[in-house]
Amino acid sequence: MIVLKTKRELTLMRDACRVSAGALKVAGEAVKPGVTTLEIDRIAYEFIIAHGAEPAFLNYGGFPATACISINDEVIHGIPSKERVIKEGDLVSIDLGAKLHGYVGDNAATFAAGRISPEAQRLSDTTRKSLYEGIRAAVPGGRIGDIGAAIERYCTERGFSVVRDYTGHGVGAELHEDPSVPNFGTPGRGVRLLPGMTIAIEPMINQGVEEVKRLSDGWTVKTRDGKLSAHFEHTVAITADGPKILTAL
Repeated sequence: MIVLKTKRELTLMRDACRVSAGALKVAGEAVKPGVTTLEIDRIAYEFIIAHGAEPAFLNYGGFPATACISINDEVIHGIPSKERVIKEGDLVSIDLGAKLHGYVGDNAATFAAGRISPEAQRLSDTTRKSLYEGIRAAVPGGRIGDIGAAIERYCTERGFSVVRDYTGHGVGAELHEDPSVPNFGTPGRGVRLLPGMTIAIEPMINQGVEEVKRLSDGWTVKTRDGKLSAHFEHTVAITADGPKILTAL
C-alpha cells in the first residue's frame, strides 16, 4: 500500500532527512586511507544520536550497524568492521538513514579514498548524475518506469550496467514502503506518481556485468565479476511543483 503524506508529515520527514543527510556528510568526510569502516560507522551513529534521532538501519532486520559501508566491488550492505581498513584508491559507498518524529530519511553516496583511478571516478560520476536524471523524471502524473528508464539510459549509454536484483523504494514511517523503485524500466509504465508520495531513488551501477552475489554473512552484496560498483541515493517527495529532494543539505 502506498501512503501519501500530508504537508505536516512532509515537514516531519524533512527533519529526519536533514539528520540523515548530515550524518552521511560527516561519514563521507571521514573516508581516508587508514580509517576503519567501524570508525566511520561510529561517527555516523554519534551524529544521529546528537541530533535527537535514531539510526534507521541499526538492528533493522538484524543489521548490526548504523551504516552500510561497501568498498570497491561491494554493491550494498557492507557491514562495518574494525578489521576493515580503507586503502588509498578505494571506492567507498555509504548508505544510512535516520528516524526522527516517527519518520525516516534515507540516503547514500560513494566517496573516494585518496586518489582513485579515472575509470572509478567515471563510474562514480555517472552513478551520481544518473540519480539526478531519475529525480528529474519523478514528476506528478508520471510513472515509476519513467524514473528507472532515465537512470538506465544514462548509465548504459556510458557503458555501465544497472543492478536489477535490488531497487529503490518508498520511505516514510517505515524504512521500506511501497512502491518498489527500480533503476530500469519502460517510460509510461508502472505505478503513477502522485503528490504526497515519498520515495528513495538509489541507482546501484556496476562497472562490469549487472549480476551480483550475496556473501555468507547474509548481508554484503558484491558484483559477480569482481568489478567496481557505485551507489547514490536521495529521499524524494513528489509534489504538485515537481520532485523535492528531502535529503539535500
